[in-house]
Amino acid sequence: MEKTKLAFIGTGVMGSSIISHLLNANYEVTVYTRTKEKAKQLIEKGALWAETAREAAGSSDVIFTMAGYPADVESIYFDELGIFSGSREGQIVIDMTTSSPALAIKIAKEASARKMNSIDAPVSGGDVGAKNGTLSIMCGGEKEIFEKVSPILAIFGKDIVYQGVAGAGQHTKMCNQIAIATNMIGVCEALAYAVKAGLEPETVLKSISSGAAGSWSLSNLAPRILKEDFEPGFYVKHFLKDMNIALEEASNMDLKLPGLELAREMYAQLVEKGYGDKGTQALYKSYQ
Repeated sequence: MEKTKLAFIGTGVMGSSIISHLLNANYEVTVYTRTKEKAKQLIEKGALWAETAREAAGSSDVIFTMAGYPADVESIYFDELGIFSGSREGQIVIDMTTSSPALAIKIAKEASARKMNSIDAPVSGGDVGAKNGTLSIMCGGEKEIFEKVSPILAIFGKDIVYQGVAGAGQHTKMCNQIAIATNMIGVCEALAYAVKAGLEPETVLKSISSGAAGSWSLSNLAPRILKEDFEPGFYVKHFLKDMNIALEEASNMDLKLPGLELAREMYAQLVEKGYGDKGTQALYKSYQ
């Protein structure tokens, strides 16, 4: 798929790094975001600019989207100047936003009706994974289409796994977020305990990061906490959105998740205190 033309809608913290990888791989990439200034560096690197999502998608074969909230995704696809308004047969849309499984299914149905194809492909790995091209990508949709776009996904992803039909990628991402939510509580409480016990937290991390307590958050976010670095690799406000989606889906399945409910309550309090635009490691603020 070397001559495939790409579009990427959404140039946030992670989207920008992904687009850079695609440009470095010599793909033609047309970008669109609501504020052109945010795409300035990408345009300087060779990305083409479009004035609307419809324009970005129009001449592209594969269209990536990565937005903040499900409402943003719905707008990008279904608005008057959205992707579907100017679609053509054979195009592939890949939504990398962490969004609701129901919306992924809705997009897939509309794509099918227009003789297009759709993959829901949320990612995990944060800003570090995006910069290093090592994101974990969880995919839902038709397997044949997944296999077709896998070489492109491999440019910025490491663990790229087909999970099943449309919506399966989003359901898998909910599993990921559920695991992270309570793990972040554990990371923050371990550091708070280390400080109160008069230990050197950096030294504690050397012991516990490589043991049974080891996790991505402990290895990548705990060091940021100790440096008082609460800038976002992934926004608190977006994590709260994910937990709300997961709890809604769990409720639909008659599944109780008390650990996730506690994490949501704690992150909701962070947002109320003005930390919504900080990284998820800002949960440590609750213990200071």
